Amino acid sequence: MTHDAPAYGLWSLVILNSAVFLMFAFSFFKPQTARDWRSFGAFAAFIVALFVEMYGFPLTIYLLSGWLQTRYLGLDPLTHNAGHLWSTLLGEQGDPHFGALHIASYLLLGGGFWLLSSAWHVLYHAQRRRGLATAGPYARIRHPQYVAFVLILLGFLVQWPTLLTLLMFPVLLLMYGRLAVNEEREMASQFGAEYRRYAERTPRFLPRWSANADRPNREAR
Repeated sequence: MTHDAPAYGLWSLVILNSAVFLMFAFSFFKPQTARDWRSFGAFAAFIVALFVEMYGFPLTIYLLSGWLQTRYLGLDPLTHNAGHLWSTLLGEQGDPHFGALHIASYLLLGGGFWLLSSAWHVLYHAQRRRGLATAGPYARIRHPQYVAFVLILLGFLVQWPTLLTLLMFPVLLLMYGRLAVNEEREMASQFGAEYRRYAERTPRFLPRWSANADRPNREAR
């Protein structure tokens, strides 16, 4: 098998892509507290692990190469297109960059960054007036920034899954869940009854889209 251009070992692309996405996320999230830095640090570890395998050393492809070549005759696992594992496993034909999965990944990534930006705008103004963020995305869910990070991570998993990032994803979900609970305790201590009323009518992570979505919901979320 021959390769016209190397698909891996491109460490400059690893650094460049990691830096671009992390700076992009940082500009929207702007971590300030220790909790913010923990959540952003976990996100950064995922991004770096992703691009190391996407352009540096394809550990997942290396570990699965024997099985892939046996199951998919004629497949060259060291091409960049083969790294789009979902497309390969589902038997998609053609360039995976134009496939349905890749388009879905862009929608998840775009939605995640849009939500992150919208949530920060509301949170920034709430912090300046020392008030509670309840407008914009915060009117639908209590933790839009964590949901935004999860959408971005999902987008990358749909586009380029690796064994390491697949293992990291549930750990990050648990971490963001615990951070959200701790944040709620702090908000309840700071804002008292105002926050409790807000929490009663606003779900934690998943918005309600029914006609009575704005009515207070007494169910524990």
